[in-house]
Amino acid sequence: MSAPRTARARARAELTAEILDAARRQLADVGPTDLSLRAISRELGMASSALYRYFPSRDALLTALIVEAYDEIGAAVEAAESGVDRADVAGRWRAATRAARSWALDHPHQYALIYGSPVPGYEAPPDTIDPAGRVGIVLARIVQDAHASGELARPDVDAPVGLLHPGLDAVFGEVPPALVAAGIRAWTTLFGTISFEMFGHYENVVADRGAFFDLAMARAAADVGLTLSS
Repeated sequence: MSAPRTARARARAELTAEILDAARRQLADVGPTDLSLRAISRELGMASSALYRYFPSRDALLTALIVEAYDEIGAAVEAAESGVDRADVAGRWRAATRAARSWALDHPHQYALIYGSPVPGYEAPPDTIDPAGRVGIVLARIVQDAHASGELARPDVDAPVGLLHPGLDAVFGEVPPALVAAGIRAWTTLFGTISFEMFGHYENVVADRGAFFDLAMARAAADVGLTLSS
């Protein structure tokens, strides 16, 4: 059991949460490029020097918002996928991909922060890498389980040598490289499809976007070798 937090630690956690709440509101109003610690300090009625003790720069605050957004969409996808029977790999795929889209629709400004245009002058630090991979890891484990159960057909061709990062073996295990590549294409299709919807590219093109999304995800699954029933 962890030790109880001190009053100082609780106060710091509460104020950190207030700062992040204000930053999310500002993100919705002006976007990440114009995110301002001074404006946030004014909104919260605190000295800017005090706020800098929590977030020493705009980039530090952006990183916190980015990690938070990646963790939220990752947690939403993990929760949805974990609620499906482990043997139902098609159901897990459908639940995971739909959860990613639902989170994006419910959190458009946070989604735009992590999957929209890069913020000029900002360079994401290494501690954003693991949160950014949470959704991809869920999809990779579905592919791995489907392959282990024999539900995926063997690929007709292999992936070219050197195409994939060797570290992917830790996630995909014994899945053939061609299917790993297909899984990465499916991950790309997932966020490409969501982004086209989120950023208005389906206006006057796709009428039923939920049905179109399911169709795109079924095709991405088929590319991996997984069949989604209607």
